[in-house]
Amino acid sequence: MDKDNKTLYRGIIYGILISILVLLIYQLAGRYGVLPWEQESKTLTGAQSEQKVAQIEALIDKYYLEDVDTSALAETMYAGIAKGLEDPYSVYYTQEEYQSVQESSQGEYTGIGVVMQQNKNTGVVTIVRCYEGAPGAEAGLEAGDIIYKVNDEVVTSSDLTEIAIKIKNSENNQVHLTIAREGEEDYLEFDITKENVEIPLVTHKMQDGQIGYIAITEFSKVTQEQFQAAWEDLQNQGAKKLIVDLRDNPGGLVSSVTAILDHFLDKDQMIVYTEDKNGKREEYKAKEEKDIDVPLVVLVNENSASASEIFAGAIKDYQLGTLVGTTTYGKGIVQQIFKLGDGSALKLTISKYYTPDGNNIHKTGITPDVVVEETEAASADEAGNTDEAGKTETQTPGTDEQVSSGQNTSESPITDVQMQKAIDILMEQ
Repeated sequence: MDKDNKTLYRGIIYGILISILVLLIYQLAGRYGVLPWEQESKTLTGAQSEQKVAQIEALIDKYYLEDVDTSALAETMYAGIAKGLEDPYSVYYTQEEYQSVQESSQGEYTGIGVVMQQNKNTGVVTIVRCYEGAPGAEAGLEAGDIIYKVNDEVVTSSDLTEIAIKIKNSENNQVHLTIAREGEEDYLEFDITKENVEIPLVTHKMQDGQIGYIAITEFSKVTQEQFQAAWEDLQNQGAKKLIVDLRDNPGGLVSSVTAILDHFLDKDQMIVYTEDKNGKREEYKAKEEKDIDVPLVVLVNENSASASEIFAGAIKDYQLGTLVGTTTYGKGIVQQIFKLGDGSALKLTISKYYTPDGNNIHKTGITPDVVVEETEAASADEAGNTDEAGKTETQTPGTDEQVSSGQNTSESPITDVQMQKAIDILMEQ
């Protein structure tokens, strides 16, 4: 073979090898989203990132004036990664926070069974509700009691969440509270044994005209059981029509709301479906034949979010009842919690959800069939209610922190204008 041909063949071989190499590089880019030489700047665990963290840590160690809690720094760094997504629903949980979330989603926890509220102007923490039959109520705590000390530690300057944690983490299953009560000259002392408390998430009442009323404050693991018990009791009292109140219900578990909707939908009817970023679809359908087939009104407002909107969306799409109130919050996305190896966890938004008619209501909400504005706003002095399990009331809706607000307006179900409109509609049916 002459010299020119050798050169030609060598060039062809080199060209093929270079083409294969380029092809492999771009296949890797397609798989990982970056080119190999770009990957260092796009990851959090590369040498450049590690060097920067080490540099910051060294500067803090050398110059920062106060003592440093390195564990707190690390936890804040992890939380900052989630915050960098700029998604309010994607959150990093410390081990303690994750345990609180787990308890909240179960609808029960170990504690004393009280709901507390902090005045954002004065910082005063007041008990606003004692769960019936729970240790706090049995010990003699009352709504309106002001918490002065927890286990002999003054908490008048503490944050509401801090007080809840102090009560929850009291040693030997006992908590000692020092209470200020209106009409009492001296502080009152209470020793309370913590017990398992099931949170009442469903309340019910009979109205005139054979109308049953059920308020759901949150969709947790125990909600379906409490709802079924409430409906059976109303039936025994002669209920032939039903009002379901989802006002200020910020959502909860998809499994819980779909279980309750089973009562209203025919078997195999679509309840809701989700789609992730890859287009993968997951469908939730009714598993049983309906056993509630009565004239229905669903009350909603601007704080009805997430799972509440799944309920409202299914009722509206299938025309199973009348929605009354104001446009809902508009949270049409789903989160999943991923447990990390050290007991902490990461909650990420993983999909969008769609009502049976294919509507995604994220940031738009669901408009009621009959719009009725509320007559009173919540007090601006209230910074939110929290029980010692970490469950928060009147919190920003739709955060899926298993929060509950429920029927906490100053108006009673009988006198508020939205409730009255619901009764008027059912009276005509």
